[in-house]
Formats: sequence, C-alpha cells, structure tokens
Amino acid sequence: MEERSNFKQPPLWVCMTIVLFLVVCFLVQLLAVGEPDVHMTLIFASVFAIVMLIVFNKTNFELIEEGIIHGCKIATISMMILMFIGVMIPAWISAGTIPTLIYYGLKIISPSIFLVTATLVCAIATLCTGTSWGTAATFGVALMGIGGGLGVSPAMTAAAVICGAIFGDKMSPISDTVNLSAGTCEVNIFENIKAVATATVPGFIITIIVFAILDSRFDVGEIHSESVDSMLSVLSSNFNLSPLHAFISLIPMILVLVMALKKVNALATIVTSAIVAMFIAIILQGYSITEMMSYMNYGFRIDVGNADVNKLLNRGGLQSMMWTVSIGYLGLSYGGILEKTGVLNTLLFSMQAITKNSRNLILSHIGTGFLTIMLSASPYVSILIPGRMFIEGYKKLGIKKSVASRTCEHSGICLDPMLPWSLGAVYFSGVLGVKTIEYTPYCVLLWIVPVIAAVYAITGIFVWKENENNMKGRES
Repeated sequence: MEERSNFKQPPLWVCMTIVLFLVVCFLVQLLAVGEPDVHMTLIFASVFAIVMLIVFNKTNFELIEEGIIHGCKIATISMMILMFIGVMIPAWISAGTIPTLIYYGLKIISPSIFLVTATLVCAIATLCTGTSWGTAATFGVALMGIGGGLGVSPAMTAAAVICGAIFGDKMSPISDTVNLSAGTCEVNIFENIKAVATATVPGFIITIIVFAILDSRFDVGEIHSESVDSMLSVLSSNFNLSPLHAFISLIPMILVLVMALKKVNALATIVTSAIVAMFIAIILQGYSITEMMSYMNYGFRIDVGNADVNKLLNRGGLQSMMWTVSIGYLGLSYGGILEKTGVLNTLLFSMQAITKNSRNLILSHIGTGFLTIMLSASPYVSILIPGRMFIEGYKKLGIKKSVASRTCEHSGICLDPMLPWSLGAVYFSGVLGVKTIEYTPYCVLLWIVPVIAAVYAITGIFVWKENENNMKGRES
C-alpha cells in the first residue's frame, strides 16, 4: 500500500483543468458534428486526466489503474444486463411477444392518446417492478414499435417511455436508487418516497399535460388506415397471433414482471426470459435452434415486403449492444480515475464553504449531483458521494434528512438519461434505438423536477425542520 501512504490530493486548479477539458471537447464536437463522438472524447479526456495527474500531482500510475479497474467493476453487471437484453429482444420478436404487443397495440391505442398512454404504462410497470431498465427493455421496446406504426416520432415515444419509467423508479419502494438514496442519508425508505413525491408528482403532472398537448397534434385521420391494415396483415401472416398463441407469446414478458416483483436478480431474470422466449419461438413459431442462435447474436432479420414492419422487427442481438457497452466501460473508467485519484473529492469539498444556509446547501447539493454524474457517468456515484458529503450540513442546520435523500434523487439521477456518456443514457439509447440528443428535448420530467427542487430550496417550501410535526411547512 505504498501508493496510499504517498497519496496526494490533487489541487483544485488541476481538477478544474481536467473538467474543463472534458467540457470543451464535448462542446467542440457538438458544434462541429451535431453530437459528441462519445467514445473518442472519453478516451482523450481520460488520457488528458492521467497526464495532468502524473505530471502536476505526481500521482502513482498504480492508483490510476486501480481507478480504471474500479470503474470497470461498477460497469460490468450493468453492461452484462445490457448485452443480454440485446439477446432477449430478438428472442421476444421470434417468439411473437413484441409482434403481439404491436399488433394488438395498433388495434387498441389511438395516436391522439399514445404518448400519455405510453407514459402511464411505463410508470405503472416500473412502480410495480422497481426497474426502469426492465420497463424500457420490455414495454418500452413494444411501445417504440406501436408508436412507429402509428406515425408518432420515435424521439417523443422514447421520451415518454423514459419519463414514465423514471417516475415509477423514483416512487417504487423496491427501486435500487430509492433504497440507495434512503440508505446514504439514513432515512426510512417511505419517508424518502414521500419527500421525493413533493417535486416528482407535480413534475409528472406537467409532463402528462405536455404529452397530451403533443398528442393533440396527431389526428387519427392522419394515419392512413390502409397503412395500418397492411402492417396488421403482414404481422399476422408472419407470426401466429391467434388469441391462444398471443397469450403464450406474452409468457416471457409476464415472467420478467413476476421475477422482478419477487426481486430475482435482474441478470438472471433477463437470461431466463430470453431462453423461455427462444423455446416458444422454436415450438410455436417454427424457427430452428440454428436460426435462433443467429438472431440472438446478430439480431432478428426478416423481409416481409413492408419497409415499416421490417424496420420495427429487424433489431436487437448481442452484437448490436457492443457499441453501447464500450461507452459504458469508457465512461465509468473515466469516472473511476477521477474518484480514486481524489479529483472528485477536491471538487466537491471546495463547495462546502458556501453551504451556510438551507438555500445554498440544497442548491449546492443539486449542482454537485450534476457535476458528479457528468464526471463519473454513474447515477450511483452521483447519489453516494454528494449524499455523504452534504448530510452533515443538513444535520447542522436542523433540516430533516429526508430533504437530503430527495435531493440525491432530484439531481444526478435526473441528468443521467440525458448525458450521452452516462450509464442511463447509454442504456436507454441502446435499448430504444433513439439517440440521446434526439429524445432529450422531450424528457419533460427530467428537466422540470430539478427546477421544482431548486424553487423549493430558494423559497423554503417543503424544507422541513427536525422539530416539525408534519410535512406542510415552510422554512422559518
């Protein structure tokens, strides 16, 4: 542990230079090519950070290597889940699960209520299962197909899926981020959910209103019935979608919901669902084991003579996720370097001097959550580090710890799905097949919740003191 005894906290100017280099790289590429080339940006940023730390702080390279390994370790399970979701999607298509949802969805759902319906469905599903990722990979994929058939913008559909999933994730007692926020700030989980609801519920209502306005732009008459009828005909011709077979094809999805409610390991749940779907595809849909192995590796491939249906169904596969997986590893490796070498600590503790009142404390906590997620690419790190850093400040000011736990969820977690290099954005973009920069403008919930939280901090509304007996007060 010699490197530990010689550990030197990097000075603030070195840390700020590292951060500014990353920001400048993203801005330059955003202006030059329309969106960041995330892979190379992260590689350049990592190399620059390593050089700065070695040259100006004499940081031991073994410590940097430890940070890289730490980041990769954090990424591994999430990336494995992502890879197996790539395997699961073509298995669901082959089994008829996704075609069934698209087929009956096109028959039932109207374009005039589609975005609102998609948001509510994903919110309820995540509330029950506690996993926004699982919702996106199941209901989300099907809703993308239905939206495509109805002529709804893929970016809007993806945003509706994400907003609904994130809302449910914030309000579910079995959500990992809810439990992590509560544990980090030493708060009862239900107290945490009540506190989170003060900003999340109004934000969700505003989101539903915005999506309803967007839905009103889609007139049912705009959707040519011939086009929809053609899609329905093509789906029923290529997949067995009779009521009995349709019900059987939904077993893989039902399995995911049941196993998630039983708190079965997410990776095990996805693998089990994929295998069950594979056997259903072989037995009911007539695919061979060789075809299924190819589909699950390279993605489902079919030519039904209808370009729209081809686009909906030709997707997925293990290999399709590798581009996304590489972003996850690069992003979390970069975050691991900054965490283990002390860069994050230097940046975060430099902010403590301005937290002398509740307004500054909460605003600093929100800003620090944003900074942490931007640098670490991990929503979990953005909860843990700022949460533990600021909790003593809440105690000193006599503010309830539930205010701290809700702030953990109103900052970095909200930004996570909108940063192209962050774990959430990498996941949602990869699963839903829509670029982060395209769906981000429509993610109303993720924009509005931090704003509401900041308004509460400035006005003192819902900033509860320890001696208050209810949750209706205004800070005195």
